[in-house]
Amino acid sequence: MRILVVEDEAKVARALREGLQREQYEVSIARSGEDGFFQMTDQDFDLVILDIMLPKRDGLEVLKALRKQGKRTPVLVLTARDTLEDRVLGLNSGADDYLVKPFAFAELIARVRALLRRTDQALRLTVSDLEVDVIAHRVSRSGKDLDLTHREYELLVYLVRHQGETVSRDMLGRELWTEVSRATPLTNVIDVHMARIRRKVDDGFDTKLIHTVRGVGYVLRES
Repeated sequence: MRILVVEDEAKVARALREGLQREQYEVSIARSGEDGFFQMTDQDFDLVILDIMLPKRDGLEVLKALRKQGKRTPVLVLTARDTLEDRVLGLNSGADDYLVKPFAFAELIARVRALLRRTDQALRLTVSDLEVDVIAHRVSRSGKDLDLTHREYELLVYLVRHQGETVSRDMLGRELWTEVSRATPLTNVIDVHMARIRRKVDDGFDTKLIHTVRGVGYVLRES
């Protein structure tokens, strides 16, 4: 797991790096808001620990810019600002958690683990023995990788995110297709794709996960 610490106080930054490395995390340091923002946009991190009062660029400004770009990297704000208004402002700016200095390192680690655990669960979708890694675009069942086309992958992820719910062909067409007109009716195209996905997902397994809801669409659930 890669963690970026954005902290201008050298002593605090060093202590955080050493403590996080003891917990087997890979740690990078940024000493200003500008440097922190550059590293966040140039590299992939699993978590950012962000001070607010930073040189060159305020931490909340960095956080807002990060979220505006669509970056969902978990951010733990670590700051001396401890009023209720400060906490509300930090969370409303896009922070996932807020910890006030001075702090106990054990609490910091507990919060880091909780954020990383939450992120891992959001990025790994499972139904029974079917697992989707949305970052790697990898789908497997019982540990066996499934070879899906891009469209098949999109359809399957949609079903997994709506597991247990009946998904109509209209919903799939509206959410995943953008063509206004086409020679082949879209319902037929969806049915062909779904037939291929079912073969790849369910063939060879006693438990079938993808089911047809006659006249409506499909549902993904463990029978």
